[in-house]
Amino acid sequence: MKSYIAYPTEQQARIMIAFFKALDISYEQVVSDALPPGVLENIQRGQEDIAAGRTVSLEEFKKRLSSAK
Repeated sequence: MKSYIAYPTEQQARIMIAFFKALDISYEQVVSDALPPGVLENIQRGQEDIAAGRTVSLEEFKKRLSSAK
C-alpha cells in the first residue's frame, strides 16, 4: 500500500474526498496545525541568519530583487 500526503485548499479537499468516494478509495483525513518539516527547517535557518547578523534592509532587498530581473 502507498500513502500520499497533500496540502489541499478547502475546495480542493472537497473535490479530493468526492473523488476518493467515487472510486471507493479508503482515505484518512488528518488535521494538523504543524507546518511541514521543510518549512520549519527554513524558519530555523532564517532565525540563525538573523542571530548571526546576516540581514538586509527592505530597501536593499527591493534593490536586489529589481536588479535580478
